[in-house]
Amino acid sequence: MIENSQPNPNALQPSAPKSKHISLVTKPRKILRTVLAVLAIISIYSLATLNSSNLNLADAFHSLGVNLNAMFLHPSVGQDSWGQLLQALVTSVSLALLTTLLGAVVAFFIAVGAARNLAPSWLATGIKAVMAFIRAIPTILWVLIYSVVMGIGASAAVVGLTFHSVAYLVKAYSESIEETSQDTIEALKASGVGFWPIVFQAILPSIVPALLSWTFIRFEINFANAVAVGAAAGADDIGYFLFMAGNFYFNFHEVGLIVYLLLGVAIVLELISMKLRGHYLKHN
Repeated sequence: MIENSQPNPNALQPSAPKSKHISLVTKPRKILRTVLAVLAIISIYSLATLNSSNLNLADAFHSLGVNLNAMFLHPSVGQDSWGQLLQALVTSVSLALLTTLLGAVVAFFIAVGAARNLAPSWLATGIKAVMAFIRAIPTILWVLIYSVVMGIGASAAVVGLTFHSVAYLVKAYSESIEETSQDTIEALKASGVGFWPIVFQAILPSIVPALLSWTFIRFEINFANAVAVGAAAGADDIGYFLFMAGNFYFNFHEVGLIVYLLLGVAIVLELISMKLRGHYLKHN
């Protein structure tokens, strides 16, 4: 009698491993939720312990409405003349332009050493670490530091803004350079092309739109920073007049006028940035 020698199909099926619970909440999300929870607790505690005995919400909102009305509906020149304000505005724009151009030139050559597809790994890592440390300190603090070293004036504002601009643009430029394929760079090196010809003839033309975008973004940031550090550094720019009008003379009419001037410059800068980027992209 011949027995059926075929194995039992049920006996060959391996037992399925026990499924593990996969959590969608990763460690960064846990940290973020913890930080938000701590901030919420601090905010609730601060509001609960706030001394509001002398606070009159009706008077506060009325005063706010009056000040906003004076600032934005009735802007006018106060203790300063139109000539002084426009000259101070030109000073702020010039300060932002100068620091951006200086920072862009210096940052590009440093970014070449910070790009991992061009420089050794240890050099790129070291440069990026130093730049990250500089960026971690706000621009206003760098300006104050150089104000102590160099004295109060426009020079401290120029050096402080340029210093932080370099750290910001090195990160942006190096990441743009790293987008170039490593195979392309190695092929050019193998064909005998030198290092700087590769940078200026192969890499730079392909990343100019990105560099232009980052540079204009930094220009806008520097303009805002120039206004903020004007009073601190004594640069005699529009930030100084804004500080004096708002905190010494309490002339909200002039504060509103200065705000509108700053808004107009910001819009013009954005339009110029869009035109230049569009013109370059159209011809490439």
